[in-house]
Amino acid sequence: MFADDILAGLFSADGRANPYPYYRRLHALGPAAQVTPGRVGPFGAVVHGYAAVDRVLRDHATFLVSDSHHLDRGGQGWREHPTLTTLMTTIMFTNAPDHGRMRKLFHQVLTARRVTQLEPSIARIIDNLMDRMAKKAADDVEVDFIADFAYLMPTSVVGALLGIPDSDLDWFRPRVQQIVDYLDQTAKSAEVLAATDAVTREILAYYEEMIASRRAHPRDDLVSTLVQVLDAEDHRLSLPEVIANLVLMFNAGFVTTINMLGNGLPLLLERPTLAEGILSDPDLLTTCVDEIIRYDASLQYISRWVARDAEIEGVPVPAGSMVLVLLGAANRDPLRYPDPDAFDVYRPDVQSISFGAGPHYCLGAALARAEGRLAFPRLLRRFPKLAIGAAERNDQLLLRGYRVLPVTLS
Repeated sequence: MFADDILAGLFSADGRANPYPYYRRLHALGPAAQVTPGRVGPFGAVVHGYAAVDRVLRDHATFLVSDSHHLDRGGQGWREHPTLTTLMTTIMFTNAPDHGRMRKLFHQVLTARRVTQLEPSIARIIDNLMDRMAKKAADDVEVDFIADFAYLMPTSVVGALLGIPDSDLDWFRPRVQQIVDYLDQTAKSAEVLAATDAVTREILAYYEEMIASRRAHPRDDLVSTLVQVLDAEDHRLSLPEVIANLVLMFNAGFVTTINMLGNGLPLLLERPTLAEGILSDPDLLTTCVDEIIRYDASLQYISRWVARDAEIEGVPVPAGSMVLVLLGAANRDPLRYPDPDAFDVYRPDVQSISFGAGPHYCLGAALARAEGRLAFPRLLRRFPKLAIGAAERNDQLLLRGYRVLPVTLS
């Protein structure tokens, strides 16, 4: 079977429901393969082997993110949309030198120490959400783990990190979700973009007002720290760049953590012995979270465009072509992980590529891991008879997770 046919299946309803059989077929072709542009998206090659994906992501001179300069080659009409101009101003969609200039500041304020200091707040958020679940689930009524916990927890955590009041989160969540829906490959219609532009304008105005407030009245939150560092040093960041990256930070810290929690809970409940083990063994809990992130990644793929003629494991990729980078497949590469389709928390040297690699490695990786380490044992300890009902996947490949995950608590 050629890579074109495999990718067509991967992006079908069957592949979106379960991409892993398609990844196995791709691995049989080697770590990368040539594809026909236009057959499944604009891609001229797909890379899916772990080592090959790692090399592509680290080679930021050859394989670049689709930045504003790249989009301009297709015309500048995209600049009329605040959603697109905002995204193209973030560290996720910029290359050197702008990427490093912006990342330096955000790396300086989003530190491991700040994540550690946030852990008591994360624990309180988890406990409060479990109290709400317990009240809602009286008399063995099912609750939706996604809507009643996984959706609320990361938005509350990011809100606490940035300093967004709890009273504003109900306003924020649907607007952030609108941007997430647009980013899904199947949702890029003119109508969806127009709706996303409207909420993007509202979010930009919110952050602009918030930054002005923190500049006048600093608080103990990341936005205040960001403003202080920005004002104290010559980072040469503009206000639109700061605001755009705050939009990104909320979005990136929102949906991937939802899916990590939703994808991980069934894996634990299917293994009662493991669930009991992580309650008493912090080391096992850490490796368990890492294995969840490897086994069923929240973010399944990204893309790169080729700045100069190159090869990926013998596959030619001419300058100007696009490469599909399958993170989810790299995490299941049999050359990197023996028996990769098994969920094994005792697997040695688990280093998933779910958070990327190289200069675009996810700044929020430590926060996501901390949320998993704190949430799973608390849930299992509070609700030892937690059971899952008829779950529904979200019918996405890019951001893999559950739309509905009903649970009973006792």
